[in-house]
Amino acid sequence: MRDFQLPGRSAVHASNGLCATSHPLASKVALDILQAGGNAADAAIGAGVLLGICEPQMTGIGGDCFVLLKPPGEERIVALNGSGRAPAGLSAALMREKGHEVVPLHGPESVTVPGAVDAFCRLSADWGNLDLAQVLAPAIRYAEEGVPVAPRTAADWAVAEPKLQGAARQYYLFDGAAPRVGQIFRAPGQAEVLRRIAAQGRAGFYEGEVAEDMVTSLRSAGGTHTLEDFAATACTYGEPISGHYRGVEVVEHPPNGQGATAILMLNILAHFDVASLDPFGAERAHLEAEAAKLAYDARNRFMADPSHMSRLAHMLSPRTAEQLAGLIDRTRAMPSAAPLSESVHRETVYLTVVDRDRMAVSLICSVYHSFGSGLASARFGINFQNRGAGFCLTQGHPNEAMGGKRPMHTIIPGMIRRDGRLVMPFGVMGGAYQPAGHARLVSNLVDFGLDPQEAIDAPRSFSGPDGMLVERGYPDPVRAALAAMGHDVRIPDEPIGGAQAILIGEDGVLVGASDPRKDGCALGY
Repeated sequence: MRDFQLPGRSAVHASNGLCATSHPLASKVALDILQAGGNAADAAIGAGVLLGICEPQMTGIGGDCFVLLKPPGEERIVALNGSGRAPAGLSAALMREKGHEVVPLHGPESVTVPGAVDAFCRLSADWGNLDLAQVLAPAIRYAEEGVPVAPRTAADWAVAEPKLQGAARQYYLFDGAAPRVGQIFRAPGQAEVLRRIAAQGRAGFYEGEVAEDMVTSLRSAGGTHTLEDFAATACTYGEPISGHYRGVEVVEHPPNGQGATAILMLNILAHFDVASLDPFGAERAHLEAEAAKLAYDARNRFMADPSHMSRLAHMLSPRTAEQLAGLIDRTRAMPSAAPLSESVHRETVYLTVVDRDRMAVSLICSVYHSFGSGLASARFGINFQNRGAGFCLTQGHPNEAMGGKRPMHTIIPGMIRRDGRLVMPFGVMGGAYQPAGHARLVSNLVDFGLDPQEAIDAPRSFSGPDGMLVERGYPDPVRAALAAMGHDVRIPDEPIGGAQAILIGEDGVLVGASDPRKDGCALGY
């Protein structure tokens, strides 16, 4: 139990339904939808769309999403892939001829067709209780009337301001500057788009005037996108993947997401007695850093669009983890994994909802880097993601950029089962950090017995392209010990990621947690 004389927050307990998101308005909307007769799918859609207005630097209808869903009355888990594909005209060879070594982050080459809207429409049709128009109504109202900019959102917005280009500066800046905390952000163009989706379904976005606006804007910036690319967009169902760690089953979304990386990292850590270590000491942080380097190296070599990936079984194999664990020196840091084409980013929103019938949704959506490509459509102000920057340009690599292909994705929703029963939908935001974040959260829960809020609040570290980032929650002696092991230790400018989770107790009580590193909260009834 936490010390109530110190700053912190308690986990939220409820019996009927509970949601946890990265913004209070989204959590309130999700709760309102549940209490109006909607289920977890309805609530997740309503909150997820609204987050594109509350946190436009993180997500929006110009981005992608992934979903894990447990139906009511069952324990099976369904995976829905709402990631879009590269336009048919995208060519890695042409980018190489132009002298690019990676996909340009803020050019039309990085803009894949948005997949989230199609996934939301499919999720509503297949699993929702309410009409899509009723579910989207709160987001439409907030887009029209505006939302006050929250503190963490304002900080991220200010950092991203120089990346906005052309029409995006008109729609996402206030007289050329990022908004201050409390200023009202409105998106009437997106309200109109959402009204069309509410009335026409996916056709309101992928066909007609909205699609024409997006295609015309991208082609004027030099893109190869066509109306056919947008009309052909379709989410896909798949089978989740999973691995076991000390008595729990960790369920992840299959590729092209990087969930297999989290499973591999946990499989590596299972070869060490993590529970015997100081949970916030240098030795545990070192082991996690080394396991992450090895797991991420495998990710960078093999992870891709599933139709182009052949080494998934290798990544999930216990034998692979055993061999990699043998490479770890418990006293010295190894070199970092060769970087992927992506640069460091932390722009993602994750939410989870459990309803009274115990349908559970674990949903994550993103525009990739802050404000994605920095481009927006001219008429409606739809901000375009830059997920294509997740491709590489190495000829013959399974993740090589190609028209019609999905890039390797960093965003991953998660779930935990024990003895076949779902006990927790969860997710950890933070770009490349996410597999390491999943592994740490699972370890916090399993190895150290922390409750969901304690497990999320706990300090984080991550060894990635920027060196070994160690949050200020760690004491200086830990940083010194890590540096003595050879780590390039740094205190990050921003907190590492964010997280939400809902524990489904055997007694039926729901326990929700939301990361204080973000503006959000958990709410239940």
